[in-house]
Amino acid sequence: MIDMMHGARDRDRWGPVRGDGGWRFRLWAPSAERVDLLLDGRTLPMTRDDAGFWTADHPATPRARYLFRVDGRTMPDPASRLQAGGVSDASVLLQLPAPRPWAGRPWHQAVICQLHVGCFTPEGTFAAAQARLPRLAALGFTAIQLMPVGQFPGSRGWGYDGVLPFAPHPAYGSPGDLQRLIAAAHDCGMMVIVDLVMNHFGPEGAWMHHSAPEFFDADRHTPWGAAIDFSRPAVRAFWTEAALHWLRDYGADGLRLDAVHQIEGPGAADFLTGLAAEVARLTPRRHLITEDDSNTPDLREAGYDANLNDDFHHAVHVALTGESHDYYAPFAVDPVADLALALRRGQVEQGQPRAGRDQPRGRPCDHLPGTAFVNAIQTHDQIGNRALGERLLSLADPDAVRVVYALLLVAPFVPMVFMGEERGETAPFLFFADYDGDLAQAVRDGRAAEFSWEDADPPDPLDPATMERSKLGWAEDARARDWMDLTRRALAFRAAHVAPLMAQGRPEASVTRDGPGLIRALWRFPGGGALALSLVLDQPDPALLPDPDLSVGASGDRYRLTVKALA
Repeated sequence: MIDMMHGARDRDRWGPVRGDGGWRFRLWAPSAERVDLLLDGRTLPMTRDDAGFWTADHPATPRARYLFRVDGRTMPDPASRLQAGGVSDASVLLQLPAPRPWAGRPWHQAVICQLHVGCFTPEGTFAAAQARLPRLAALGFTAIQLMPVGQFPGSRGWGYDGVLPFAPHPAYGSPGDLQRLIAAAHDCGMMVIVDLVMNHFGPEGAWMHHSAPEFFDADRHTPWGAAIDFSRPAVRAFWTEAALHWLRDYGADGLRLDAVHQIEGPGAADFLTGLAAEVARLTPRRHLITEDDSNTPDLREAGYDANLNDDFHHAVHVALTGESHDYYAPFAVDPVADLALALRRGQVEQGQPRAGRDQPRGRPCDHLPGTAFVNAIQTHDQIGNRALGERLLSLADPDAVRVVYALLLVAPFVPMVFMGEERGETAPFLFFADYDGDLAQAVRDGRAAEFSWEDADPPDPLDPATMERSKLGWAEDARARDWMDLTRRALAFRAAHVAPLMAQGRPEASVTRDGPGLIRALWRFPGGGALALSLVLDQPDPALLPDPDLSVGASGDRYRLTVKALA
């Protein structure tokens, strides 16, 4: 008897399941005429049900290799948990031990470090990343967010072109290595958020196009590949199982869902709402973050914890750099006023007309608590989607960057930093990939065409040296120590004063702009406490908060932050 983990929903389950005396293999191929299972050198026929799933029950040992043959063409399992090699090689039966229990952390305590496993350390592995986690925890971080770790073609890449979203990328290490990384983070008191891409597959190795062309919406295309058809129960089941897999089988604490504004069409909204309900059934302390360009509150009202708040980033970036190209244009009119809006209500664009935008964007989100907004002043996108991958410290006055970095860490929203930011890292984070032939040249050409606004030629994304340049150096020089001291002080203040206030819910916010570059903010929380803050950007102003709990910048500096917790 096969042990099914989803009861009545097994008819839509993807991937191999182990039971008494054997394994059940399943593949959705609704228009295929014949599907065979190739298991350890044997060819075994599969049978089709009325939902289009092909099934075979056979004895096998863990680590056995298998493939499917669909109408004469051999392919791996799209729901493979482990590959014997690359994305077109055999899949491997995997039986992981249950993750070690951990109680998790409440979301209002979240302080996130986003990292790319391959660039976080010189070795670029789960094991090497594990060894560095105590340093982050000692600074006050309570979570790491892993850029996608599902398998993608080749050995180098950001992970957003993945094609096997259940299988850890082998260049980073084994499934056991990832389990141990997550357990080690928990030992340090840190949550682990996994980035999951559900809106498209990468351009190479997506065998789903052969086995199930019905998986895709022929009438729609995303900027990165064929759109997914979420009207089909089997498609919704695939992505639900992929999401639960990282939480249930690896012990991750949450997911960051990439570009959910590209999850559209019939069934998409029900899928996203249902996914939140499924995650909540695991435990209340499983957290969901969206990257949703629509600036609407719907998903957060439906159970998602937070959305990445690009508005905050854009206001800060334009205020410090003066850049006004592309998506920065609406924020170039008065970025300081936009930053004040972001501090008052989270998102800047909430449906109001804005210069630089043809149509209004977003809807009111003022009713959402600060925990519903993940703020950042640097992310992989905003750094890596530049020709030369410059970090903010290479583009703006370092004193200004220190001040807005401190603002990020103490403001009553969820802060996220990009790996190395806590140490004042200046190494670039470049776009890199690992393709061959015509696809490699297409990636080169496409990358070069993106930067007409920059007077710079991007390095070859296919050159292994491009990824090497993007790795952290972990220097222990005076600058790194100075930035780590700032990080430690700001996050200690946050843990002692800001996080407990955020647990009370949405504050009453009074944020005023009292000069060209002067913002004063007062957040009064339902439980009676308050947080006062003064921010100076590019103007001398000695009249800031008296006796602050935290101050960045000396009196009279053109960039300065003071903050104080009030009873």
